Formats: sequence, structure tokens, C-alpha cells
Amino acid sequence: MDQQEYWNKAAETKQFTTPFQLEAFEKYVPRVASILDVGCGYGRTLDELYRAGWRDLIGIDFSEGMIQRGRDEYPYLDLRVKAEAERIDLPDESAGAVIVFAVLTCIRTDAEQERFIAEIRRVLRPGGILYVNDFLLNADERNAARYEKFKDKYGVYGVFELPEGAVCRHHDELWIKALLSGFKELEYSRLTFTTMNGHTSNGFYFIGRAEK
Repeated sequence: MDQQEYWNKAAETKQFTTPFQLEAFEKYVPRVASILDVGCGYGRTLDELYRAGWRDLIGIDFSEGMIQRGRDEYPYLDLRVKAEAERIDLPDESAGAVIVFAVLTCIRTDAEQERFIAEIRRVLRPGGILYVNDFLLNADERNAARYEKFKDKYGVYGVFELPEGAVCRHHDELWIKALLSGFKELEYSRLTFTTMNGHTSNGFYFIGRAEK
């Protein structure tokens, strides 16, 4: 199944449960900041920010189904379909903060992730804040088996297929640290998440500052 098709279909039923670390985020991002949520899904994180007092909010996602659901549920949010696969349709240094919430898990290769982070760096203002939530590798038998099963197909240990068609990735922590090394680390914490399919997984959140 095409990944865009999968997420359009998932928009009808999936509820995302991974918690946003609002108390950590608000230490670094004032209420007047412009915030971009890349891969915003149906906008639940932006709605949480809106209810907490932020107003300059933009969400983008390549899934038309997710954006339509978000527009229906949160008509006061600025939610946009991402037209280009690799480019964010915003000017250089136009965002005060960027949120990347369970998006890296949908990007299979190291090279694609590096291009994605470079594009985020382009739209972030000097001194701007990057917030990332995502999944780390797990050592339990179920996960280890599927990492091994798909390792040769995708060339990365941690990439796997879900039965319903999505391709996801859990990350080596050393890779995450390397990927985000262009930002000054402000906070990093390991967490345990409940996935959208009801399982538990290792995860993390990261808050970093774009160096001037």
C-alpha cells in the first residue's frame, strides 16, 4: 500500500496517544512565537498549544485525509496539505519553533532523515527551537523479530512493516544524537510510549536550539 494512501485511510480511525511535553516546551517557546508542526496529522498537538495560549500556529502534512479531519475537528487551526515531498513551503528563517512529532518513524533511510532535518533547519530562525518526539529501538522478542525480518529489505535495522501496510522505523539512540547534533541540546529524555496500535515502545523527546 502507498504510504499516503495508508495515512489517508488511517485518518478515519487512528487516535494518536503519544504525549506532548507541554511543560518542557513552554520553558523555551514564548506564547508569541510562530510555531510550525511538520507532519501534524489531524492537528491534535497544535490544538493543545492553541488551548494553552499560542495563536501563531501552522500545521502541514502530506495526508489530505489527516488535514481534512483536522479542519473538521479544529476549524480554527491553519492546517495545510504539504504539496512537495521534500520541501516545506515556507520562507527561510520564518518559524520560531518547529515540532516533529512521530515523523521520523515514517522516514525510512538515514539520508532521507538528514534531508528532512536540513529543511527544518532552513525554516527555523536563528535561535529557534526544535522539538522532536519519536521511537527508539526495543529489545523485546516481538520487535526484535520484525527488525530482523525487514532488515535486508530496507537496509536499516529497526525498519518494519505493519500488517495494515504502513512502514515504520524505530531508532538507534546514537543515530538520533548524530542526526540532531546540529542543534544545541536543551533537553533529552527517554520515555515509554503507547503506540497508535496499543503496544508500548521505547521513545524520547528532544528539545534543541538552532545555533546562530
